[in-house]
Amino acid sequence: MRSRRAGHPAIVFDLLTWFAQKARDLPWRRTGDPYAIWVSEIMLQQTQVKTVIPFWQRWMERLPTIESLARARSQTIHKLWEGLGYYTRVRNMQKAARVIVRERGGKFPADYEAVLSLPGIGRYTAGAICSIAFNQPTPILDGNVIRVLTRLFGIPGDPKEKTANDLLWERSERLVKLAASIPSKIGKERGTRSCSLLNQALMELGALICTPRQPKCDSCPVRKFCVATREGLTETLPEIKSRPATTRRSFVAFVLSDRERFLIRQRPQGVVNGHLWEFPNLERNGHSLREECRLLGGDPDSLRPLCEISHSITRYRISLKAYQAVAKASPGRNGEGKWLMLSELDRLPFTSAHKQILKFIRANGNS
Repeated sequence: MRSRRAGHPAIVFDLLTWFAQKARDLPWRRTGDPYAIWVSEIMLQQTQVKTVIPFWQRWMERLPTIESLARARSQTIHKLWEGLGYYTRVRNMQKAARVIVRERGGKFPADYEAVLSLPGIGRYTAGAICSIAFNQPTPILDGNVIRVLTRLFGIPGDPKEKTANDLLWERSERLVKLAASIPSKIGKERGTRSCSLLNQALMELGALICTPRQPKCDSCPVRKFCVATREGLTETLPEIKSRPATTRRSFVAFVLSDRERFLIRQRPQGVVNGHLWEFPNLERNGHSLREECRLLGGDPDSLRPLCEISHSITRYRISLKAYQAVAKASPGRNGEGKWLMLSELDRLPFTSAHKQILKFIRANGNS
């Protein structure tokens, strides 16, 4: 397998030309505000664009500035993030906002090292923000860009391992620095934003054309330079190791009611979905359903099925069966959680699976 030299001005020019013609009209592409771009980049981590758009729009309407994020309540940021998952992202974002307010008067830093030092920001995110918001020649390397560069330059090996990863970063850096040095017509028309546009073009190419399966090579603007296309390697590159086997787990949840109030509890800090709310639940451990209901404060004689939900968290495939039951203990005496009306539950951020349980409660007449 032969890898072409990355320093080819035609690659950059063709990418810039293609992006000018084919770029999607995404809301965060209509602004140069580094805060808005930062929010979009964090939301887009492991999340599809179509999912992110409404979340980003709601976020920017509610928390339009770094200062507003820094002073927002925990419940507010988690509720705005509800459904995106990976909630450590939003907590780190608020930590970073507070650092920016405290140390920089609320102004987002333009220096790459300063951006990289913020909580929750790694090499890719820092490079994306600095290139897109400030047009700096900083490289990027996310899943889409890895796929594009691996195929374009015929780079073998697992892209997460050091040898291949270092080479990918080097190729990404060469391209964006080349973009900065090319006085292209496109760059002049867009305010010499060639670094910003080049990095966005790489991401867009991976999202729309150079897809993991059945890439649209006939529509690729840099097909004539692509080693994988020439050597028939598009289906084998990148050489990503197979994921670990999935593990199945089974949980049971109880919607305990006392008249029109329901018992909920908050997940502790430091665990998956920490700070979010849920109905009392536990992992099946051999106890009978009646015993599990009793352990969580319900009356086993009132048990009736509500719904079954399947979902995934990392490598776990989870089956969650929810049941309704009347609370056996008096409200306020269960030792944990809160008793709230259904209308009050809507204000709290729930885990995705338990938010689905809420929908079934409404469908069953709130009882």
